[in-house]
Amino acid sequence: MTDQSPANKPSTTDQILDLLLDALLERQQARRLATPPSPLPSPPREEVAPPPRPEPPPAKQARPTAPPGPPPSRPSVPRPRREPEPGDDDWQPPPYQPSINLGKTLGRLLILVAALVVLINIPVNRYGVSLARIMPDSASLIIRDGLVLKGSGPEIYVLEDNKLRWISSLEAFEFFGYTWDQVHIVDDKFLGEFEKGRPIHVLLKCPTSPHIYALENGAKRWIKDIPTFLAEGYVWEDVKFVSCDYLRSLPNGPSIPEDAGPPPQP
Repeated sequence: MTDQSPANKPSTTDQILDLLLDALLERQQARRLATPPSPLPSPPREEVAPPPRPEPPPAKQARPTAPPGPPPSRPSVPRPRREPEPGDDDWQPPPYQPSINLGKTLGRLLILVAALVVLINIPVNRYGVSLARIMPDSASLIIRDGLVLKGSGPEIYVLEDNKLRWISSLEAFEFFGYTWDQVHIVDDKFLGEFEKGRPIHVLLKCPTSPHIYALENGAKRWIKDIPTFLAEGYVWEDVKFVSCDYLRSLPNGPSIPEDAGPPPQP
């Protein structure tokens, strides 16, 4: 039989501690069974800093109150002086200005212009050509057919086909409808630049008479026959038909040729 020594037997204190430790373990295990398992921790979120709040405006400082007393006086500004108007006591009429007599000056100017217009339109020669027709220079004329020209002599020409046709009489001048306002006074040198063409005559004939007459100086000149007609340079285009009564009313001039004898009546 084996003897148990007191050294191998646990003490009372150790037994009590073992019992307490077992009780704690059992209690801890019971708690774990009673509580559900905790979820896994989520990853930490990045925190966004809130926008900065606007700073409040600085508080207005109270103005220092002026001490009680009369308000400070402002410097007086002088008002502009008003000009006196008619009706005021101190108004005076403006000083008298000397008149320039505008109406009289304009009247004199109009009289002068009218005198100049009359002066340049007064005929200065026996053909009734005025100064206004003599003044233009021949270089300023437009060379064209129908231009009526006159040099220093009494002859008057009409420009046709770049040739000067002499108007043989005043009757021819008036018969073809020319007027003195159409006559341009030019230098003889200017007339010499053109070739002379066939003269312009007025030949009259009535339908019931075979005779032909040349009208010169207000009288009719009988042309003896056709050879004389052609020898004088006349052409049939110069013959104008008029009434026989008109031909009889014209005075008789010398016949063509002058030795042809007395002219017959139409």
